[in-house]
Amino acid sequence: MQRKFLLNNSEQCNFHVVLFQPDIPPNTGNIARLCVATNSTLHLIKPLGFSLNNKRLKRAGLDYWDSLKLEIHNSLDDFLKKYGDRRLFLASTKAKKPYFDVSFKEGDFLVFGSETKGLPEEFIEDNYENAINIPISNAVRSLNLADSVAIVLYEAIRQVCF
Repeated sequence: MQRKFLLNNSEQCNFHVVLFQPDIPPNTGNIARLCVATNSTLHLIKPLGFSLNNKRLKRAGLDYWDSLKLEIHNSLDDFLKKYGDRRLFLASTKAKKPYFDVSFKEGDFLVFGSETKGLPEEFIEDNYENAINIPISNAVRSLNLADSVAIVLYEAIRQVCF
C-alpha cells in the first residue's frame, strides 16, 4: 500500500512564489495550479506579457483560480516596498549557489524572472547572497519556468513541512 502525503491547509507551510514580468500564459497558469496545490501565494509583478483573462492561462490553471491566493504588483519597486524586508530567494542562471544549499523557512519568497529576460541584473547583484540556481548541463540555457518553480518550491516544502 502506497502512503500518500498531503499538505493540510491548516499546516504552517506557506511560501510565496513571485513571478517578475512573466511572458507565457500556460507557464503562469501551471504555476497558479501549483500554488493552490501547495498552499502558496502567487505574486505577479507587472507588466505581464498577457491578460489575466487569457484562455491559455485559464486553461492551464484549470478550475482552481477561485482558490488561488494571488497578489498583483504594479512594479518591482511596489513589490519591494511591501515585501522587501522578507527573505527573498532569487532564482537565476547567473547565480552560483545551488537551491539545495539553502535552508528555507516558512514564509520565504521564491522569486523568478520572466521566461525571456530573467530578473534584472541590478536586482540580482543587490541580493546576490540570496541568488540561487538549479544546476543543469551546458546543453540548455535554462529550464522551463513552471518546472523551475516546482523544483525550488518542493525543496522548500520538503525542508520545512516534512
